[in-house]
Amino acid sequence: MEPRVFSTRVTRMLGIEHPIIQGGMMWVSQPELVAAVSNAGGLGILTALTYETPAGLERAIAATRELTDRPFGVNLTFLPTLVPKDYGGLIDVMVGEGVPVIETAGRNPEPYLDRLKAGKALVIHKCTAVRFARKAQSIGCDMVSIDGFECAGHPGEDDVTSLVLIPLTVDEVDIPVIASGGFADARGLVAALSLGAEAVNMGTRFVATTESPVHPNIKEWLASASERDTMFVMRSLRNTERVLRNAAAEKVAGLEQQGAGIAELAPLISGKNGLRMVTEGDTQCGLMSAGQCVGLVRDAPSAGELVDRIMRESRVIVDERLGGMRGAARA
Repeated sequence: MEPRVFSTRVTRMLGIEHPIIQGGMMWVSQPELVAAVSNAGGLGILTALTYETPAGLERAIAATRELTDRPFGVNLTFLPTLVPKDYGGLIDVMVGEGVPVIETAGRNPEPYLDRLKAGKALVIHKCTAVRFARKAQSIGCDMVSIDGFECAGHPGEDDVTSLVLIPLTVDEVDIPVIASGGFADARGLVAALSLGAEAVNMGTRFVATTESPVHPNIKEWLASASERDTMFVMRSLRNTERVLRNAAAEKVAGLEQQGAGIAELAPLISGKNGLRMVTEGDTQCGLMSAGQCVGLVRDAPSAGELVDRIMRESRVIVDERLGGMRGAARA
């Protein structure tokens, strides 16, 4: 095994080989994908809300442990939902199972933090603004994952790009910063590390991998999309989500322009439609989260091949491209 190319506080604290984290994605971040990323030397993350009950999450954790003996995490997102979630029961499972890494997202996790840390887990809070990162540090989170404007899913309401948001966050907190939003290849990884981040979080890119449980139609859709094929919905609700442009997204946006509220939008934005997309491959029936980095997705390799490719190309960038520039300057 080659020595680690990039050893950071994130890799050392999480006990992983490479500074690559797979984003927690509803319906997508299931055991086979999570284990594949962890086995490749990154950190795979299950998504707790994918499962209907705490018992379902418990089974998913057990299934993941059957597939890998390496560290993995669980994402728990605190967002407004149409159906109440059993957050207490999900936390009890994560703590009881000794999950080593818990990623929180959405609302402030402070009311749950003591319980989340009861099992000695490291807590990463995913946030969308510097002020939220400072708050996460002040309440005791171990790391922050900062989501730039380019990201899939919920980018917040400030519209600040990763290129600006990452170094601003690094300047303001002492805990490790993970770059999220716009990352899909080796160039992004090296750039994020140059900005002061200590790992990258990739969601959209891992959807288009062999182990992803997404229907082939969706993977083909991602591979053919350009960086201009995403759009915002739910901005009128201050719950902005970046999704791939399709009939459902256009209808939601149109209704928002007409002043529609949550009651009218609910049937269109329901997560059940997203599940149908993932399982049946219907690209028009619901909302499919995707970041602007979808324009960099051109194939669907295995997760291991993708991680290996990124690390191999990162070596070339650092040793040859950047190293060559340094040599040229001396000459």
